[in-house]
Amino acid sequence: MIYKSLDDIVLNIKKCFAKKRMVVAGADEEHTLSAVSMAKKEGIISAVLVGDAGHIKEILNNIGEDSSEYEIIHNTENPVDIAVQLIRENKADILMKGNVQTATLIKAVLNKDTGIMKGELLSHILFVQAPAYHKIFAVTDSAIIPNPNLEQKKAILENAVTAMLSLGYDTPKAAALTAVEVVNPKMQETVDADELKKLNKDNKIKNCIVEGPISMDIAFDKEAGKIKGFTSDILGEPDILLMPNLLVGNIAVKALRIFGQSTVAGLVIGASVPIVLTSRSTSTKSKYMSIAMSAAIAPM
Repeated sequence: MIYKSLDDIVLNIKKCFAKKRMVVAGADEEHTLSAVSMAKKEGIISAVLVGDAGHIKEILNNIGEDSSEYEIIHNTENPVDIAVQLIRENKADILMKGNVQTATLIKAVLNKDTGIMKGELLSHILFVQAPAYHKIFAVTDSAIIPNPNLEQKKAILENAVTAMLSLGYDTPKAAALTAVEVVNPKMQETVDADELKKLNKDNKIKNCIVEGPISMDIAFDKEAGKIKGFTSDILGEPDILLMPNLLVGNIAVKALRIFGQSTVAGLVIGASVPIVLTSRSTSTKSKYMSIAMSAAIAPM
């Protein structure tokens, strides 16, 4: 399956996926509640709002929402702990960060005794709709793991593949991005990319096609590949861009959004449920799209 736009994915979610229950930690924040309201009106989610109940109701009223249609839990001291506990008790399918610190949320998720980890690690995946490309693609990781080693890159890639398969992608094509297309022992990212490709061929990374080391221009441009004598089924068709580190990933996604005029939707995966964790500068629409993507990926 190929999606040309994030809106296409949302339409498919509304047709093919059951409504999910989302808990928001620190829900007393206007942009967050506006996005939650949009997703609720579209029938994608129902919501549990944890935080300052008075402020939450005031914001809902200001944006034209009826607060009685939401479950609101008043807790201003530890809204993150309450939200994570609801996930542990299977009372919610998605966790969303509101007016709380990212570090506080991540710490609660990772807690060995009371957290909600499922996979080997948490990683961030950003779905990108770029005007210059014919389908949605994913970028990972641009927000969680600063300098991943080989094993971490493998886990990051596997998280992304699982997410893409949940959306209906068939055997997603992953490009392990580097600056060059040859293995250079002085550039560890090229060594790792080559090893990831070998692990894929040995069926130790499954349900996808991995190419690397490969530069971004060649990954997207078949003609550039021909000029450089590089052949691969991925050329012009990548579904996943595996970044060599957080620095490169973070710069890349901001460039895509600002200069490429791309629409994006991001979430954190690797826990027992998807986590909507967006920055304060993220638009309401992108937050809404992130909620929608999480609803599609969340386990039934």
